[in-house]
Amino acid sequence: MIANNIFKAIGDFFMNVIFAPYDSLRFMDNWWVQSTISWVFIGITFIAFFYWMGELKKYSKTENE
Repeated sequence: MIANNIFKAIGDFFMNVIFAPYDSLRFMDNWWVQSTISWVFIGITFIAFFYWMGELKKYSKTENE
């Protein structure tokens, strides 16, 4: 019974607090505004990917010498 209440509390916290800004974005009419957060995450992913590839390249060069 206590575990059930804990999971309900966690679900309630995420639905009503964490994801509340997404609900306001979901009902907008402008696609560009709705997709802003997705584009930010895509940009961060690309930056992290190219940074990691650069680090691997540096490590590969120092290992071969």
